[in-house]
Amino acid sequence: MQLTKNFTLKEMIASYTAKRRGYDNTPSAKIINNLQTLCEQILQPIRDEWRAPIIVGSGYRCPKLNAAVGGVKNSDHLYGCAADIHTLGDLPANNYCLFLLVQDMVKRGELPMLKQLIDEYNYDWLHISFQDGRTKKYGQILHIK
Repeated sequence: MQLTKNFTLKEMIASYTAKRRGYDNTPSAKIINNLQTLCEQILQPIRDEWRAPIIVGSGYRCPKLNAAVGGVKNSDHLYGCAADIHTLGDLPANNYCLFLLVQDMVKRGELPMLKQLIDEYNYDWLHISFQDGRTKKYGQILHIK
């Protein structure tokens, strides 16, 4: 199922860990709607601005999968509201540039639904999520070392 021009449902739910452990990572209709919103409102605009592929390393995670990968109990991944993304090529350097681009898009008001942009472990990957109403966080930009 194509969610946007550059993102599919298949890539938003893919997980090597789920496959290896035999976990069913099939999302509900509500979670698919959230993944569609994430792609339409956050990932596709970033991809369009970046003008190069953005790889989804982790999107939706069922509760078993989230626990297996060490996700927090209230992770936005559980609701289809988050993705861990990275670029191609020189990852830390390119991911840093992508981080700056997203930060600039937030400042320009181009991602009004953005909940969090997190640099994970010196730009190994970026966590990005949208606000679905469960909390009142908007536009948080964080770094995890």
